[in-house]
Amino acid sequence: MQMKIHIRTIALVIAIGLPALGPISAQEASQTTASGSGREADAQLIDKGKSLYAHYCSRCHGPNMVTPGTAVYDLRQFPHEQKGRFIQSVARGKNDRMPAWGDVLGQDDLEGLWAYVMAGG
Repeated sequence: MQMKIHIRTIALVIAIGLPALGPISAQEASQTTASGSGREADAQLIDKGKSLYAHYCSRCHGPNMVTPGTAVYDLRQFPHEQKGRFIQSVARGKNDRMPAWGDVLGQDDLEGLWAYVMAGG
């Protein structure tokens, strides 16, 4: 027996990451929904970080993290595995040149900035 698979079905399967053929379990369906929600939450966190970056960071680090030719750190090059260093530098400041933002920005704000920086601006 030959199955007919419509192009729209294939596109939907690819878009949402479901197995191409066969039924999915309730657990797989909930994981797909949860991962979609996770992506939406990530996008919201990145948007928050972008807004905070524009307000607090862009003066020195440049719009969209394009450093304006000064001696400040190019955040596009920040190592992905050094989140703790990033959070600490933003919260406590750096080398008497970067101000400490820990009294102004909360943990959620710092997470948003990290997400934005990791997204590449």
